[in-house]
Amino acid sequence: MDPGGTRGLSRVHRHLGGEAKTLNLSKYISLRVINVDAYQSVGIRRRMKRFFRRDGRALIFAMDHGFEHGPTDFEPVWEHVNPKVIIKKVTRAGVDGVMMLPGIARVAADEVRGRKGLMIKLTSKTALRPRDGQLLQSQLGYVEDAIKLGADAIAATVYWGSPAEDVMMRQFAEVANYAHDLGFPVVQFAYPRGPYINEKYGKKEDYRVVMYGARAAAETGADMIKTYWTGSKETFAKVVDAAAGVPVLLSGGAKTENPLDFLRVVSGVVEAGGAGAVVGRNIFQRENPEPMIKALLRVIHRNEEPEDAAKAEGLL
Repeated sequence: MDPGGTRGLSRVHRHLGGEAKTLNLSKYISLRVINVDAYQSVGIRRRMKRFFRRDGRALIFAMDHGFEHGPTDFEPVWEHVNPKVIIKKVTRAGVDGVMMLPGIARVAADEVRGRKGLMIKLTSKTALRPRDGQLLQSQLGYVEDAIKLGADAIAATVYWGSPAEDVMMRQFAEVANYAHDLGFPVVQFAYPRGPYINEKYGKKEDYRVVMYGARAAAETGADMIKTYWTGSKETFAKVVDAAAGVPVLLSGGAKTENPLDFLRVVSGVVEAGGAGAVVGRNIFQRENPEPMIKALLRVIHRNEEPEDAAKAEGLL
């Protein structure tokens, strides 16, 4: 991918009928930059609204687990291995958006109906890789692929602190630069992980590490940030502050056996100023995901207490 340099000039070259080498392009390019600046901000704002309600919060369903973890993640409720089945259920239950990889988007993006955002993630890895390759997310596709699939936002992961940090940082910069040029918001899955983190901080969820990753995501141009829970609303509030106004969403993580435990975490995120959650296993590993989704929506959008939301949806 070319983040707007050579690729941008090639578009100019075609527009001018191949005469770019002999013409003074400075005026053309300066006008183009002004127009891009004006249009891209409008496009980004409009597309962000497809995920976030007026309260500035969102519940987004995550569907990249079949690739990153393997189909065994769906064994608790095997019919959900079919993306059309689970995406139809979650959209009917009222999620604000859906995140998936390009291949599954080709199969199931038509199920994301109504005023719901579609987020396409362009980097990933399998759990089959050797251990020394697990700290790198590789590129699966390009910004043009996501746009052709109808994406409203484009996502990529950076493992801050990984030995391969520079590779993922460069991937994200290229995605963000080109997507922004076309008016598309970019989401960074800011996941600090690596041997130095474990050595110095003990765990990747230490608020100092998560806070650093959130700030790095903001510094590299993210329009949304997905990251870890830090264990308390007080420490997560520092993560939100460090993101400098970029919306921070919780990474849902492993399924909790007691739904109330997860609702309490999400409530803590909201109380800390977080913008909601991106949730996969806590939804698709439940036989009937609708009550959990509706309870999450109560917590995120209505500020209901977790216990009240759980009771209202029959989870207690």
